[in-house]
Amino acid sequence: MLDTCQLLSSTRVLDVGGPDSDGVGRIFADLGADVLVVETPGGAPYRVARPSVAGASVAFTLNNANKRSIVLDPADAGDRQRFADLVATADILVDGGGAAGASAYGPPVSDLAERYAHLVALEITDFGTTGPRAGWLGSDSVFYAMSTALSRSGPTVGRPVLPPSGLATSTAAVQAAWVALVAYYHRLRSGRGDYVDFSRYEAVVQCLDPPFGSEGQAAVGQKKSGELWRGRPRNQQIYPTFPCRDGFVRICLLSARQWHGMRAWLGEPEQFADPKFETIIARFLASAELNAAIGELFAPETMDALVTEGQRRGVPIAAVFTPAEALASKHFQSVGALTDVEIGPDTALSVPAGAFVVDGRRAGIARPSPQPGDGDGGWLDAARPAGAPTVEPGRRPFEGLRVLDLGVIVAGGELGRLFADHGAEVIKVESAAYPDGLRQTPPGQPMSRSWALTHRNESSLGLDLRSPEGAALFRRLVSASDAVFANFKPGTLAALGFSHGELAKVNPRIVLAESSAFGSTGPWSDRMGYGPLVRATTGVSRLWTSGDPDDTGFYDSTTIFPDHVVARITAIATLAALIGRGDSGAHVHISQAEAAVNQLATSYVTDTARAAGLAVVDDDALHAVYPCAGDDEWCVISVRSDADRVALAEVIGVTGLPSAAGEFVDLVGQWTVARDKADVVEAVQAAGVPAGPMNRAVDVLADPQLVFRGLFADMVHPLFAAPMSSETHPAPFRRIPAAPMRPAPMPGEHTRQVVEGVLDLDATETNRLIDDGVLFTWTPNPPLA
Repeated sequence: MLDTCQLLSSTRVLDVGGPDSDGVGRIFADLGADVLVVETPGGAPYRVARPSVAGASVAFTLNNANKRSIVLDPADAGDRQRFADLVATADILVDGGGAAGASAYGPPVSDLAERYAHLVALEITDFGTTGPRAGWLGSDSVFYAMSTALSRSGPTVGRPVLPPSGLATSTAAVQAAWVALVAYYHRLRSGRGDYVDFSRYEAVVQCLDPPFGSEGQAAVGQKKSGELWRGRPRNQQIYPTFPCRDGFVRICLLSARQWHGMRAWLGEPEQFADPKFETIIARFLASAELNAAIGELFAPETMDALVTEGQRRGVPIAAVFTPAEALASKHFQSVGALTDVEIGPDTALSVPAGAFVVDGRRAGIARPSPQPGDGDGGWLDAARPAGAPTVEPGRRPFEGLRVLDLGVIVAGGELGRLFADHGAEVIKVESAAYPDGLRQTPPGQPMSRSWALTHRNESSLGLDLRSPEGAALFRRLVSASDAVFANFKPGTLAALGFSHGELAKVNPRIVLAESSAFGSTGPWSDRMGYGPLVRATTGVSRLWTSGDPDDTGFYDSTTIFPDHVVARITAIATLAALIGRGDSGAHVHISQAEAAVNQLATSYVTDTARAAGLAVVDDDALHAVYPCAGDDEWCVISVRSDADRVALAEVIGVTGLPSAAGEFVDLVGQWTVARDKADVVEAVQAAGVPAGPMNRAVDVLADPQLVFRGLFADMVHPLFAAPMSSETHPAPFRRIPAAPMRPAPMPGEHTRQVVEGVLDLDATETNRLIDDGVLFTWTPNPPLA
């Protein structure tokens, strides 16, 4: 077990959740909050939910670690009063229990938020408490279908492939924790709490693989006319996977230098000598011939030999591990990413410990899940937040914070936006020699859609950090800032002279937030870490398959998971550090690989238990994709219980449904195939069974629930002919305004404003630094005569 993190040690969280929201409280508990989970007499029934090992629920064991338990009977007047007393002295209330949640003990969550002005009350439901689909039921599979993730998963034709179970629930938990912590930070500064009507569906739309956002479908799938693409993905093999002697490996060739290494490995074949193959598009167009050659080279070799040789040649390559193989790797073992936890009597397993690393120490599982009633004494006696409010209610939570953002691509870019949207002054520090990959645009287009959507509300400073004068200017900026963000390869920032220790010499209270593919230490830390390779190495790719033994395809290539969720995990740790930093600052580092494993921890631990020969009782729910009327139209239905089976059988007009999964899916498919997907879903939802249509991006914009709740708004940018759909908020707050929509900057657009306004440089000095190449600015093209 680990030492308990102290960043949120003064924070009290009352957790009236359930299987779909337990992960929220676990995040706060990992960061040191006192989290009391409320259970009814006899313990929460989902303590034995499947999958289970030795009679104990894997999900409950993992998602309730570091918490304490208080047993309260909603039928007992005294316990109802105790519940009210706990709410009155809590900082955050997390309610994912529906009718069995806070309302079982008295007023609903929304009323509690009004009664206790200090309280941050988070009510978690599948689709939100308002809107035409507020009563709908969700599941991970339903959210995959409706969020567009399903439409980009699977072969180019035929039945789409469901992403791994657990990603949607864990993604929503991360977003919910971020939202609650933002509201809590606002409470600390303004003195007023908040009520958040949190929709898990909306969270998955925004955070798993967004259809409108950085590298989302809207950014890459538009025709020239602006019409959104409705076809299936055609680029599953842009990061191809090859069989080898003992498994599979995946490569990710992006740069010309990486291609040179691969071509040399192939023996410099004449048919690939043309310089055009230095471009991704040329290699993709020749992928059949090229992949055949690589496949022949790789087939007789082992995964380990290929990875070793690829690393030597500068070719990004990774073994495609199973979850059990990933957890058993020397890397995860050496960096403390795992810890032993007892699951059931006399049964211990090595489990993912948590994704947070703060000041070089893991902030993860320090205590196992609680025994019922082990926290019946109430809150721990800890220091409470002190100090008078510093901002007026209704202002943005992060006003007054200054962030220096060195982050790149998706995980780095999203992190900055999350703070900029809530009022922080985010200064994007850009290099003329090494521009951010999101700056890449088609010929004639001055800015990419991904950049416009990811970097709104920020300013851009053109600065050469590698020059002595540029480094000196950056240090001066650090002295006047609260946080620095970066997601370079480990060691890069330190090599520039900007390790956390060096930054702290300039500003002892600075928070440095970093993320990288495999973390800052361990055997894999120096590997080239693109998302496809992270997924392959960690076992995600092995889980992202059709389940058909005759189908050896891996269908995660069109996702950019875990980039978006890593940005939010990093943001949570950063904000916790800003809350609990005191006078010493903090250094946060998030490994994408560890984040991915923790997102799928239930599946990983179940797989490990099975590999160890333990008795595993699997979840017998049946989540399946069904054909509907129309061209390539599909829906998802989740049958969770015998009651769902009976209800679904009644909907389709049969006396019973087969017990065999294949026969079940065939019979239900015979009913769905002649019906419109909307009609199927409406009928099944009306019967109390989770179901959802497979949406594309254009369908999301027209989704009546999302329209009603105002998830998207038109964002206008002067460099684009038409407005872009962009998210308005991470969740609907009562007291925090929607994000502004200030246009994303061009490179160096605000250089003069930053150095003259923050550093007090005069125009003469600024001009000299620009002439010397220390700074650079953007000058608009002059209007045509």
